[in-house]
Amino acid sequence: MSHSIGVDVGGTFTDVVLRGPDGEISVAKCLSTHDDPADGIVTGITTALGRGDPSLVTRVVHATTLATNAVLERRGVRVAYVTTRGFRSAIPLGRYARVEEDRYDLRFDPPAPPVAAGDCFEVPERVNDRGEVLEPLDEAAVARVGEEIARRGVTAAAVCLLHSYANPSHERRVAEILRRVVPTVVISSEVWPELREYERATTTIMSAYVGPVMAGYLRRLTTRLAGIGITAPVHVMDSGGGVMSAELAARRAVATIESGPAAGVLAAAASGHPDVISFDMGGTTAKTCVIRNGEPEITHEFHVGGRGSFGGRRAGTGVPVKTPAIDLAEVGAGGGSIAWVDPAGTLRAGPRSAGSEPGPACYGLGGDEPTVTDANLVLGYLDAASFAAGTMSLSLDLAEKAVDRRLAGPLGVSRAEAAHAVHEIANASMGSAVHVVTVQRGIDPRGFVMVAFGGAGPMHAARVASRFGISTVVVPAHCGVGSAAGLLAGDLSTDRVLSAPGADPVRVFAILAEAAAADLNVTLGSPGVSVTRSADVRFTGQAHDLTVRWSDSPAELADRFFARYRQVYGIEQRGPIEVVSYRVRVTQTARHPPADAAPGAREPGAPPKRPEAHAASDVSEVRRAAYFPELGGYVQVPVLTRATLRETEGPAIVEDTEATIVVPPGWTARLADDMAVILTEGGTP
Repeated sequence: MSHSIGVDVGGTFTDVVLRGPDGEISVAKCLSTHDDPADGIVTGITTALGRGDPSLVTRVVHATTLATNAVLERRGVRVAYVTTRGFRSAIPLGRYARVEEDRYDLRFDPPAPPVAAGDCFEVPERVNDRGEVLEPLDEAAVARVGEEIARRGVTAAAVCLLHSYANPSHERRVAEILRRVVPTVVISSEVWPELREYERATTTIMSAYVGPVMAGYLRRLTTRLAGIGITAPVHVMDSGGGVMSAELAARRAVATIESGPAAGVLAAAASGHPDVISFDMGGTTAKTCVIRNGEPEITHEFHVGGRGSFGGRRAGTGVPVKTPAIDLAEVGAGGGSIAWVDPAGTLRAGPRSAGSEPGPACYGLGGDEPTVTDANLVLGYLDAASFAAGTMSLSLDLAEKAVDRRLAGPLGVSRAEAAHAVHEIANASMGSAVHVVTVQRGIDPRGFVMVAFGGAGPMHAARVASRFGISTVVVPAHCGVGSAAGLLAGDLSTDRVLSAPGADPVRVFAILAEAAAADLNVTLGSPGVSVTRSADVRFTGQAHDLTVRWSDSPAELADRFFARYRQVYGIEQRGPIEVVSYRVRVTQTARHPPADAAPGAREPGAPPKRPEAHAASDVSEVRRAAYFPELGGYVQVPVLTRATLRETEGPAIVEDTEATIVVPPGWTARLADDMAVILTEGGTP
């Protein structure tokens, strides 16, 4: 009778999905509590449990933006950086790309480095790229550095010595000495032992920066859950779509920076379609990702805290982090994105968000700035009377006042025109993210299915899909809490990597697999435990590499690299190759409910029940006015639910339990057997 809980904390809402032993689902949605996210989590879990027994919960999986927010808002701990003599300036110098409006700023100031120049230290030592000691470590100098770090009141240190991936002995000794006086010491050979010194250093620094914050938060969350009777272990989604224990997440916090967005991609990948563009629009951001053959694209480096990077693809726009992450493009366009008129009289939407405090104007919580949610309410896409986000109600009057005062009045247009312009700007912004993960990378999106979820995604998905010739949009059941549902599909897993050119692959893979198994506290060869091997390969003499699945056959490995090279760069090329780094992922498969489990949502404490689909003639039709400019403005459209939807042509609105689906003119909507709503442009699905 065990239960599993998935918890996704977003910028506006905290989503909870409770799955019972037979697959029955309960959901809850409440406002996020930014001062202490645990408050919102406890509220959501309590609501989802209803009168259920908390002691039956055996697994809690959590997606959190805590690490991301700590980086973006500079709320991590102060970190000292220790490196090889002669290299202390690498971090203060950094790398910067001038993007967006910064290109034209004659007084441009680069962002502050992750560690201030005065907190960067160096120690005499030197190891070459083969691991040979060229200069012994000066332990007395290390002790003096530790004393200075402690004197300054710095409580965390990041150690990254030259070529420590080849020989970590000096780093380990530095850590031993520093830990006598510095509470938290993180070394690069334990965090991510890859070549490329700058990226390895910044990854180590970020781990030291957010590690204590993550550790403290997870301890408090565990205590709060125990207070309501849940003693199950807490697991955390990592950036690559795996799940790690809370203890491992605290030690390797850098791996959780893209925790929240990764969960939603797993939900899209579980939709049953092989080639998918996931489209996740919540209250603060919208995220997209390409899924091919059921597998999301994975990158091994992204950038955080930058501008114009669409989630971290553009080098120099933030701090580089070397860790596996689902390859996402992200924009500041969500339901809570604030619409405003700039000094030049141009209408903008985002990236600033109203969040959950004070939230959109229509929430009635003190916000008076119009948002995308307010615009959608004015347009009739949302209905104040039937909005179901916990116990919250929406105020059409407040939304209209905000749009009139801040947008329609200054622009000299009607209320509906201003609201529709906000809706279209949000669509264009989200379209730019889809463009980044498809067209910009040489991928034709027209052969893909768009899977839409998030509280706001289904309202915008069809319009965004039309921009790219995508003719099918799937809105799965529980779309409004898709990321929380995706958490329950994740397996316990962790990654290990080692740069070891010319090493014996068998020995390296064995070492990495044992270390990863120890991270998860599992035994290799046990039932449900699997090991995936891959390698970073490049043409001999080139500077950059691609990750491919490992093969013991050199010819087969080369063929996989050539195929991957063609896929990424669009050209056919062959030649001598070399292996740069070796990677393993150890996975312990989670227990999932039976395949025939009831998929329908239910009220807390109620038995699972699959809604019946009806023809329009079987139910009394509900209609409301919604704005469609191609039809001349406001028109009366049918309002359906998953229970009453059979097949309908747009314009129409389908109200879900956690989201609203807009079916534009020219689109058809129908209900699939798995309770997904399928939208098709230009004909019947």
